[in-house]
Amino acid sequence: MTSPIRTERHDDVLVIISDNPPVNALGAAVRQGLEAAIKEGVADASIAAMVIRCDGRTFFAGADITEFGKPMVEPGLPTVVDMIEASTKPIVAAIHGTALGGGCEVALGCHYRVAVPSAKLGTPEVKLGLLPGAGGTQRLPRIAGVAMALEMTAKGDPISAKKAQEAGLIDKIVGEDSLEADAIAFANEVKAKRPIPRASERTVQPDPDAVAAFEKANGRRFRGFDAPAANIACVVKATETSFADGIAFERQEFMKLMMGNQSAAQRHIFFAERQAAKIDDVPADTVKRPIKRVGVIGAGTMGGGIAMNFLSAGIPVTIVEMAQEALDRGTGVIRKNYEATAAKGRMKPEQVEAAMGALTPTLDFDALGECDLIIEAVYENMDVKKEIFTRLDSIAKPGAILASNTSYLDIDEIAAVTKRPQDVVGMHFFSPANVMKLLEVVRGAKTAPDVLATVMDLAKKIKKVAVVAGVTYGFIGNRMLMPRQVEANKLLLEGATPEQIDRVHVAFGMPMGPFQMADLAGVDIGWHRDPNRIENVRDALAAEGRWGQKKQAGFYDYDEKRNPTPSPRVAEIIQEWRDKTGTPQHEVTDEEIVERTLYTMVNEGALILEEGKAQRASDVDVVWIYGYGWPVYRGGPMFWAQSEGLGKIVAGLEKHGFTAAKSLKDAAASGGRLK
Repeated sequence: MTSPIRTERHDDVLVIISDNPPVNALGAAVRQGLEAAIKEGVADASIAAMVIRCDGRTFFAGADITEFGKPMVEPGLPTVVDMIEASTKPIVAAIHGTALGGGCEVALGCHYRVAVPSAKLGTPEVKLGLLPGAGGTQRLPRIAGVAMALEMTAKGDPISAKKAQEAGLIDKIVGEDSLEADAIAFANEVKAKRPIPRASERTVQPDPDAVAAFEKANGRRFRGFDAPAANIACVVKATETSFADGIAFERQEFMKLMMGNQSAAQRHIFFAERQAAKIDDVPADTVKRPIKRVGVIGAGTMGGGIAMNFLSAGIPVTIVEMAQEALDRGTGVIRKNYEATAAKGRMKPEQVEAAMGALTPTLDFDALGECDLIIEAVYENMDVKKEIFTRLDSIAKPGAILASNTSYLDIDEIAAVTKRPQDVVGMHFFSPANVMKLLEVVRGAKTAPDVLATVMDLAKKIKKVAVVAGVTYGFIGNRMLMPRQVEANKLLLEGATPEQIDRVHVAFGMPMGPFQMADLAGVDIGWHRDPNRIENVRDALAAEGRWGQKKQAGFYDYDEKRNPTPSPRVAEIIQEWRDKTGTPQHEVTDEEIVERTLYTMVNEGALILEEGKAQRASDVDVVWIYGYGWPVYRGGPMFWAQSEGLGKIVAGLEKHGFTAAKSLKDAAASGGRLK
C-alpha cells in the first residue's frame, strides 16, 4: 500500500506532503509516514530545514475517527509531535484549510508556522468530551498565552489565521495561492537560526485573573460538563510546573475523560449525527429533485424562521400570507433578525440585503406554482391543512415536493387529499426555526424515495441535523415528550411542586424543566379558550390569564426581567385540584421524579423503535439532543438508559406500575442494546 506521505527536495529544504483525503486525518499510515520522513530529513546532512504541508482542501483536520475505540497503532500522535519538536533542523508547518485537534498539535510541535489568510486553527476535542492529548494543553499556553489557550481548549471553537498571528501561534501569513513557495522561502530564512524555538523549552507565567474571568464568563455554558474543567486544569498546570510534568498531567486527565461516561456519550452523538443522515432503504446515489425555489405558506414565527434557513443558504423563497398586514409584519421580523445578526458581526450588511432580495412576499397563492418545494407552516389544525393541500394540488407544478411543518398531525391523512401523495412529506422544524438545528423529516406511507432523499440532502444545505421519522402522533420528539408532561402533572397533584420537578430536570442537565418550558412556550398554547371549562391545573391557570412569561404569570410569577419565583396563587390552585380530585398525597422524592418523567420517555422511545417509527436508537438520541436540549454529555435518552443499565430502567418503570416495552425488557434480560 502506498504511503499517504511523500517527500520532495527543494535544494536543502525537504517538503513533507500528506495526501490522505478527504481531510488528511492523522491515521496510523499518516503517523508512520511522518515519522519516517522526519527521520529522513534529520539523517540527511544535505537537508537544512523541513516544511510540512498537505495536499487537498485542508491541513491535518484531526484524528482518524475510524480508529476510535480500536487499539492504538504505533507511533501514537504524542510520539510524532515530540519527534517533530526534537528535530535538530527547523520544521515549518504550512497551513491551509483547518488545522484542527491533532492537526493543530502537529503545527504546535513544529518550530515555525505559516498560514494562508483563510486558514483556521482549533482544538475542538472538548466537543467530544476530551482534551488535546498530544501536548496541546502544554504547548498552547507556552506559545499563545493562558487566555488564548483557555479559549481554544476549553471552548473548542477554531480561530482565524489573523487572530492566531496576533496571539503568536502563526509566524507569518502567506499568499493564498503560493503557500508552498512562501513556506520554503520562510524555511530558507530561518534554517540557520539557533537556538531552534521549541515550545516545550518556553515558560509561561500564571495568570489567575484570566482563569477566573474565563470561568465566570463561561460558567453557564460549561454547567454539567467534565471536559472544560479538565482543559482548564491542564492549561493552569502549564504555568505551574515543568513541561514533562505538565505532559504527565495532561495524559492522566485525557485518560480519565476517555474512560468516562461523558466522552463516550459525546462521541456517540458525533457518530449518531452522521448515521442519522442515512436512509436505510434508500440508496445514497438516489437522484435528487432540483430545488431552485422554495415556497412557504404563513409568515408567522415558524414560517418566517423556516424561510430564513433557505434565504441564508442562497435559495430564493416565495412567502405567502392571507393579509397584507401579516405579510408586512412577517417580512419585517425576518429583516430585523438578519440585522441583529449583522450587528453582532456574524453577517455583512450586503449579505442581509442579498438574503432579503431573494425573498418574494405575496398574497397571491398561485405564485407558489413556480416553487420546487412548498412548506405549509400554518397552525395545527387538520381541516386547515387539508384545505391548503387541496389547493396546492391544483397549482403546484408536477414533481414539486409538498411539505407540512406539522408537530403532531398525520402526514398520510394530509397526503390523501392530493392526487400526488408520493410528493408529500413532513418537515417538522423546531422553534425558533432559524436557530434550532433539528429537522424531523416525516416519511408518509406513500412518500417517494427521491422525495425523502432530496429533503434529507437539502437539510444539510440549510445546516440542519435531519432525522427520518415515521407517521405517529407527535413523531419522535413530541411523542416522547407526552409521557413526561403527563407524569409531571400527576406528580403535582400527588405532592410535588413545579419548582421541585423543574429543579430535578435542570440538575439532570436539561436547559429547563417541564413547567419552566410551559411558561416559556405559553400556558395557553393548545388551550381550548373556554374559561368556564376547567378540567385540570393548566386550564385553571389559563382561565386566570396566567399564560406564562409573556403575562409575567404562569406556573411561576415573573418580574420585569422574567426572573421566576414560586407563586403562592399556583400553590393554592394545585391544592384546590388535589382536594377536588381526592388524589392521595405522599412525599415525592427526586428519584421518583426521574423514574416517572425520564424513564417513561425512554420507554416511549423503545415503543417508537419497535413500531419502526424511528430508524435506529441513535436517531432518537439525535432528536432529543438537537431539538429539546437533552444534555449532550448524557448522549440522548436511549444512550443514557443503556449507561444507567436497562435492568434498572425496567425495574423503575414496573415499580410505578408502567408496562415496560418488550424490546426494553428483552435487551435488559439478554444484556443487549436498544437498536
